[in-house]
Formats: sequence, C-alpha cells, structure tokens
Amino acid sequence: MHTLTAKWASGIKTVIAIVSISVVSLVSQAAELPDFTQLIEQHSPAVVKITAVSKGLAVEPQRALPPDMQGLPDIFRELLERRQAPRDRGSLGSGFIISADGYVLTNDHVVDKMDSITVILNDQREYSATLVGSDERSDLALLKIDAKNLPTLALAKDETLKVGQWVVAIGSPFGLDYSASAGIVSAIGRSIPSAHSESNYVPFIQTDVAINPGNSGGPLFNMDGEVVGINSQIYSPSGGSVGLSFAIPASLAIDVVAQLKDKGRVDRGWLGVMIQDVDKNLASSLGMDKPMGALISEVDPDGPAAKSGLEAGDLIIKFNGQAVNTSSDLPYLVGRTAPKSKVPVVIMRKGKQQSLNVTVGILPVSPQEAASRPASAPVQNTVDSLGLIVAPLDRTQRGGAEAGVVVQQVKAGSPAAEAGLQVGDIITQLAFSDIKSTGDYAKIVKGLPKNEPQAIRFYRENRPVFRSIIIK
Repeated sequence: MHTLTAKWASGIKTVIAIVSISVVSLVSQAAELPDFTQLIEQHSPAVVKITAVSKGLAVEPQRALPPDMQGLPDIFRELLERRQAPRDRGSLGSGFIISADGYVLTNDHVVDKMDSITVILNDQREYSATLVGSDERSDLALLKIDAKNLPTLALAKDETLKVGQWVVAIGSPFGLDYSASAGIVSAIGRSIPSAHSESNYVPFIQTDVAINPGNSGGPLFNMDGEVVGINSQIYSPSGGSVGLSFAIPASLAIDVVAQLKDKGRVDRGWLGVMIQDVDKNLASSLGMDKPMGALISEVDPDGPAAKSGLEAGDLIIKFNGQAVNTSSDLPYLVGRTAPKSKVPVVIMRKGKQQSLNVTVGILPVSPQEAASRPASAPVQNTVDSLGLIVAPLDRTQRGGAEAGVVVQQVKAGSPAAEAGLQVGDIITQLAFSDIKSTGDYAKIVKGLPKNEPQAIRFYRENRPVFRSIIIK
C-alpha cells in the first residue's frame, strides 16, 4: 500500500509537471503574439467608408410597342415602360485620408462610373466627394472632400515586407463600419489577372487577412502603423474570404497619387512588344542555364522597342538595373518608368548577352480610357457657375463625340454634380446649342439664366447622355 501510494504520488507530480509546462508554454506563446489594439485605436480615425451611386442612364430611346400591343390597358403599358426605365446602382467600399485638406485614396472599382460619391468619416461626418482622377490599371482613385484638419495615414515609401510578417486591415466589409482583421503576408510581387488582359502593372501583396466585399480601398498596415498596401481584390469561389486577399503596394500608390493630383491621369512607360515566359528547353536554346526573363515574341514596328533596336526573339533579363525573372515582371518595371527616359536593357540574343539603351515611350490608352482621362491642363483657373472646369478635347479623347469640351473637375454640391456629371465626360451640347470649343462653352454658360432647367448633352464611354442642369 505504501509502495502504491508512493507511485501514485509520483504520478501526480509528473502530471502536474506536464500541465505546468503546457501552461507556461501557452503563456509564452501568448506573450509572443502581437497586440493590435494601439495600432487600430490610433489609425482607424483616418479610415473612411465610401458609398457611391450611379444614376440610370437613359442613353437609348425607348422601344415603341409592337402594333398588336398598342391597345394595352394603361397599367400594362406603365409596367413595360418601367422595365425599360434606367435603374440606379450603388457601390460600397473603404478608403483612407492621405492629407489633412481632404484627399482620400480608394479603389477605382469602388467609384468607377458613379455619379455621386459620399465619404463617411469615423465620427459619422459625411461629405460629398469629387473624383480628382482614377487609374483603372492600378485600380486606384483619388477623391477630394471639402474639409480641413483631418486625421491622416502615411503611405510607406518602401514596404520592405517579408513573407510571414503580420499585417492589419481596417475597412467596412459588407457595410460593417470600421472592422479590423489581421493576418500575415503570404507572398510578395504576385501577378494576378487584370482588367487589362494585355499586361499587369501591379505586383500585388498577397495576405491571408480576412478581406470581404466592402474592404476594397481600405488600408493594409504593418506593425509600425504605416500603410503598406491598399486592399483591392480577393480570390473566392463563394464571394467571401477564404484567406486569399491582394493589396496594391503603397510604393506604387505614391507615384499614382502624385500623377492623379498633378494631371488627373497616370502616364506609363511603354515598349511596344508582346512577351511570353520561357520553359527549361526554350531557356537552354537561348543560352540560359535556367528559365528566366521575358521573351519578345513580336515587336510593334512603330513602337519604342523597334526604334531602340530590340527584336523578336530577344530575351530581356534585366531592365533598368532590375532583374526580370518572369515575363510578368516586365510590364510593371516598364510601366513605372517615366516616358521618354533612356534606360539600360540586358538581353540574350542568339545565345549571347548584349546591352542596349532603350528610350521608353508612353503607353497608349484604350478608347474607353481615352474618353475618361484629361490629356491637358485645364484652361480655366476656377470653376464656373455650373461647378465645372473644362478643357479642349483632343483626338485621343473623342469617345464617340465629334467635338466638345472634356470635364476635368466637378465641384462637390454644384449644379453639375447634382446633374451627375463626372470627370472625363465630354460635353457636346448645352441649352440645345452645340459646343465645339471652350470658347463656345464659356459663352453659353455665361448666358444661362438662374433657376431654369437647361438640357445638357455629353458623352460617357462612347454613349450620349442627356440630363438637365439648374443654376440656383
């Protein structure tokens, strides 16, 4: 009995020791986990919620009823007309304030083609926002609200991120205001499908942070409270978070913001080549011991690459001092290079390494983008009585219009804003008078009476739109 009691006591001591070690281990692990409370408390006031609405566009005349239905009762006729009527659509996202005087950064897809944009601050103040400029290729948009002394967030000039590093997101998923979520960096420099299938200009940060619809445009923080990314996309078969989210690097956003502030658009470098990846056998035939680089499969004969001596079959392995590991690296490196810059390019040609100096061109815009981007500085210094700043229309901006003026700025709360005009709209007619120049426009605006609705016709995405506008 004594022996059994001793063994039992010894066993209890062993169990207690194991439990003690486990508790100490758990406490130790808990002590190593980061505490996000101070970061969230300090920086969430500069995070905003964004709601946007697009008015239904009646751009086509309603179809006449078939002859055999002309005698329909009024109730059925009204039902058919309602089904043809334009419908509003809305968008919900996040953003954050980058300057105390009211500049707000968000995603392009949050505000794209929207007539009115509202920014809601952490303290529930609401402001009508003006779209300063947007860039579809980077999925970034810059807004301006009429406010001062606002809390701000700083974009990290160099993310210096490492896989496994903790990051925090703040936004409004599914409209749940100012929600925080945390995770780690899963990968860096990720190339994922873009709205522009010809190339991808964003080396995305991949994380496992829980991002959902409504988080778009919100900040991604490192543990120092710097914004290292702008949450943009998720991969999800269900529509909700499955641990695959993607953010735009802050260092890329800094350049985009500067260009949007300066000219309302983003100009990118361009080579004028088609490229592809190489596999092991193709790399060997090109004189490489491993697959890397961007292989030129076609050269635009009128593009900057051809003029600089690049040829089909050249394998670009370095661009402006940066290694090109895969073909997806090249568009980003070229796109961030200032147009008209001369940069060194290292290639493999017929098994031999060569160096060339290449003058980078400016990336042409698509017809859709041309219709929405201002190409020159405004000729007005201040907004007019409609609340607009307009500029001459050049040949790259026609967007379906033969002549007119392009909108470069819309003042929040102005008659133009209330009528739903946006930056990039091409005004072709006002008060049923044709507009062929900025002079025509200024003369017509000057003669408009107050408190009387006036018809305004403009083009948006190659489609004509009529609205009414009232100077109060």
